[in-house]
Amino acid sequence: MSPILSFLKQNAVQVLIGSILLSGSFLNAQILVEVKPETVGLSIERLKRVDKVLQEYVDKQEVAGAVALIVKDGKIVYQKGFGLDDVSSKTPLKQDAIFRIASQTKAITSTAVMILYEEGKFLLDDPVSKYITEFKNPKILDKFNETDSSFTTKPAKREITIRDLLTHTSGISYPLIGSKEAKAIYAKNNIPSGIGTPDYVLADVIKRLGGMPLIHEPGERFSYGLNTDVLGYLVEVVSGKSLNDFFKERIFEPLGMKDTYFYLPENKKNRLAKLYTEDDNGKTIVPENSPGFNNDYPKVNGKFYAGGAGLTSTAYDYAIFLQTMLNGGEYNGKRILSPAVVNLMTRNQIGDLNQGRNKFGLGFSIASSKEAARIPIPENTFEWGGIFGTTYWADPKNKIVGLLMTQEYPNSSWGEMQDKFKVLVYQSLVK
Repeated sequence: MSPILSFLKQNAVQVLIGSILLSGSFLNAQILVEVKPETVGLSIERLKRVDKVLQEYVDKQEVAGAVALIVKDGKIVYQKGFGLDDVSSKTPLKQDAIFRIASQTKAITSTAVMILYEEGKFLLDDPVSKYITEFKNPKILDKFNETDSSFTTKPAKREITIRDLLTHTSGISYPLIGSKEAKAIYAKNNIPSGIGTPDYVLADVIKRLGGMPLIHEPGERFSYGLNTDVLGYLVEVVSGKSLNDFFKERIFEPLGMKDTYFYLPENKKNRLAKLYTEDDNGKTIVPENSPGFNNDYPKVNGKFYAGGAGLTSTAYDYAIFLQTMLNGGEYNGKRILSPAVVNLMTRNQIGDLNQGRNKFGLGFSIASSKEAARIPIPENTFEWGGIFGTTYWADPKNKIVGLLMTQEYPNSSWGEMQDKFKVLVYQSLVK
């Protein structure tokens, strides 16, 4: 072979290897690090608008503090803390603060379910009663007596499937925030919401829930409920491990999520952000303990692993999880899901049904064309949040992850604040 031909052949191989690396494997092997925004097409001047708006919410005392994090193309372009963690001691809220992420737990539990699914442990259209017998022959609520919370039922037309649970179409409701009938029935039968009840046992709660009536036929409509808590117990039954151990071994440790826990270790308890509420004028105030639970429940040594609401985490740790999903199930050289299964999770799974303006996948809300017309996020962006004032989205089209974390409930400004943050992120995107 001539020297010229040999040179061309060697360089062709190098180009081929480079293209393969850049196509995904090399990028997926990288951890999230901070870069200058302009290197990935964001305007640093326009990002300053995020500072201004979030600081205004703090200055108006509509939140005590907030942490915001933005990722573009697998790189952190914005990560800041605003305001105070502790208003009494004037302690600033740091960007590595640990937050009660509540319903952001659901996406992680759903991921655990899909890890087992792609190992061939079950099919999504299997009845859940095949694995948790207490859900056999489900009943639909027929008549309800408000005076004593007694009720009558009628047989459901079919069994609840694992897919129904992942899409919140099973007919299971929620304590505290569900239908008035379900709230009363669940209270009478000691079914908790999954927040702040550390001495319960997941198996006991889910087995009791299996005997409760559904508020509608399985598959009939989207009804946000304790579906993911049932899925958490399914993970325990199928894997033979506690949900806590499964998360740690199959998700947190492989991905390097070092600050995500059901109950915080002693050396991290001081990083738990303070929880606030608001007065009648919408101003942030220090709450008394909420009815039924201690606000500092993540600091106790609990044994209840609620798959729908139990976790605490940081903005950075949760960004790792979301980047893993954008990478098709891989992060820093560790794969927890296949691209095919991630695609399944992040596409519409409820057909013509709706979740508000949006659709729903397997554990995520999926932005619809209506939502994309309302606010500048593309269709098929997947998202959710938590009741204490945390929110996230992941945008496969623009390769953006956004997180905004506060700790206040209720907070009448929260919906507006989330939407403004999304607008501020996308207006900074100039390429």
